[in-house]
Amino acid sequence: MKGEVFYGKGIRELEDDFPDLYDMVKDLNETVWNGKVLDNKTQKLIAIGITASRADTRATKKQIISAIQELDITKDEIVDVLRVVLLTSGMPAFSKALQILNSVIETMD
Repeated sequence: MKGEVFYGKGIRELEDDFPDLYDMVKDLNETVWNGKVLDNKTQKLIAIGITASRADTRATKKQIISAIQELDITKDEIVDVLRVVLLTSGMPAFSKALQILNSVIETMD
């Protein structure tokens, strides 16, 4: 995966103010996104499912954008993940994520 991409607010500010914490976050990021057993595409689809199930608009949008841009993940693949979100987290989380996906696809066309 593309290195040093952080979606949490404030992580970039750590780099100058608290470099030890920034290095720790960077190392954790590299450890998680290693693609050793599950490939990066599968890991990204899991990340989309988790953020969508939490109804986290900002994180879901960022995960979807990077999935499409960096890993060529398709709308159909994301919708398959959102089907699981519908089953496990219900209609509100599913509906919100589907709206985000459609908005992202619209702006990319």
